[in-house]
Amino acid sequence: MSSQPAHRDARPSRLPHLNQSPPSQRVARLPRVEAGDPHEAAALDWRALNRANWDDRVPIHLASRTYDLAGFRAGREWLSPFEVGDVSGKRLVHLQCHIGLDVLSWARHGALASGLDFSAPAIEAARSLAAELDIPASFVVSEVYDAVAAFAGQRFDIVYASGGSLVWLPDIPRWAKTAAALLAPGGFLYLVDGHPFAQILDETDGAVVTHDYFNDGPQVKEYPWSYTDGSSPLEHARSVQFQHTVGQIVTAIAGAGLRIEFLHEHDFADFQRFESLQRQTDSTYRLPPGRPRIPMPFSLRASLPDQPILAKLTTQTHSAAHLS
Repeated sequence: MSSQPAHRDARPSRLPHLNQSPPSQRVARLPRVEAGDPHEAAALDWRALNRANWDDRVPIHLASRTYDLAGFRAGREWLSPFEVGDVSGKRLVHLQCHIGLDVLSWARHGALASGLDFSAPAIEAARSLAAELDIPASFVVSEVYDAVAAFAGQRFDIVYASGGSLVWLPDIPRWAKTAAALLAPGGFLYLVDGHPFAQILDETDGAVVTHDYFNDGPQVKEYPWSYTDGSSPLEHARSVQFQHTVGQIVTAIAGAGLRIEFLHEHDFADFQRFESLQRQTDSTYRLPPGRPRIPMPFSLRASLPDQPILAKLTTQTHSAAHLS
């Protein structure tokens, strides 16, 4: 186990992944977003800083027990499908896919799976693993905001975004419009992420609000470790994250023309988000009995109508008039 101090990073919170490592090996902590000087933050190139930070993490994660590549190579299940449903034969794209284990797992379940990430070393690792395991999956290097061009007009049945994605992006309406533009009619976006409210609570008990829920400006932090076990110091320790409220996320998705089918808030985590959480027999982590519960992850599914809602309403109105 690494000797680095507990800290919270926004990437590893993934609701579908409930079977990662034995508790003694699970050392993930979400690094707390540290608000820096707003003038300094505004002048920073958040994209370049975050790409360098995530490039540094790739070899660390490949060697970690948290990602357990040996187990994955042996066929260990990485995903619990949760609310996504049967993906067999479906065209699925994972945005911000990192080293691609989700993508390869969806492919193992029969999806026609693709992944996108802004880190070239991460995509190189994903392609290498896909070739080694003979798993049919495709990967592209691209900023998430450029995903439509990166896939050259290809459309998908499922756009999938896993935990810790949105905090790295400043513009959620643009992200939502990108996700909607990637969908084929009748397809859906499935987002599972850490709940924004949990991100503003103290790290020990998760009982005290210690950060501003509505501060959506760039927040700069210096932290030289990744969230996995055995992390060596990152050469590029500075990163920039962004807090988004639930309202901002839902409004952006609805504003992109998607119909929200559900928004679920969950009272458990799949890692020890707070020191007070207790590991359960199903490998989830929950607050001790008697503690008021709080939302830790949330999941959302939103679909692209087969035809624009206005056109559908117009058709229905004409049909009703004809029948009368």
